Amino acid sequence: MKQKRTYTIPAIAAAFALCVTVPATAQPIVSAETQAIQQISAMMAQERAVVSAINADRLLELGGAGNSLPVTAPADMAVTSLTDPGLAMDPQGLATNAQASLMDDLDAMVVVTPLTDDILDAMPPADGGRQWECLTQALYFEARGETLAGQIAVAEVILNRVDDRRYPSSICGVIEQGAHRRNACQFSYMCDGEREVITERDSWETLGKVARVMMDGRPRYLTAGATHYHATFVNPGWASRLIQTTWIGDHKFFRYPTQLVQNNS
Repeated sequence: MKQKRTYTIPAIAAAFALCVTVPATAQPIVSAETQAIQQISAMMAQERAVVSAINADRLLELGGAGNSLPVTAPADMAVTSLTDPGLAMDPQGLATNAQASLMDDLDAMVVVTPLTDDILDAMPPADGGRQWECLTQALYFEARGETLAGQIAVAEVILNRVDDRRYPSSICGVIEQGAHRRNACQFSYMCDGEREVITERDSWETLGKVARVMMDGRPRYLTAGATHYHATFVNPGWASRLIQTTWIGDHKFFRYPTQLVQNNS
């Protein structure tokens, strides 16, 4: 008699949960984007192995009649935050996805090539409206001395806030929030008393390209849904109330404790 195989719901949930977390580290991350992509590739390989061993009937048996989670479009594969604290992973819903459908979804996923300085150099000059200019300016004054990964990470925080209902729904709104109230600005350059003068045109042009790429929908997975960051040489009080997601260059990144890190749609 053949021995019957059994699979537990936690194992199924672990196999199909499309989430990537970037752990906090005591050292700056040199190639954070490449590491994140490697994590995604390894995760997909594990999913494929488990799915191959379980048929659709067994998945339905484990999952019962629960509703399946919505499928994430391939072009939207990214790590960001779900802003509703009531949302949670549903093992039953995950288990009700049929084998064939899941395999098709895995085949359709796209692993994004890391953005490099050479790629940016080859791009034509970027432009855009006021929102693009606001993001470019924020990157210039907040992150022009950072590595490319550090610059992308700051852009992720700003765009994550735009998607978070706790913040203004536009890039300029997020950046300018509290700028007209004493000690209430969200980005230090907005209330440091200095005029915002662009003196490094090459940096502005490069950061304009970064802003354009991020606004055009490049996946956000370096900061695991972070909505906050601070320089490593300061220790603000709010940091102890949040969860550190990563450390890139001279910035540490944080998210709210109630956030669920998942692919952005």
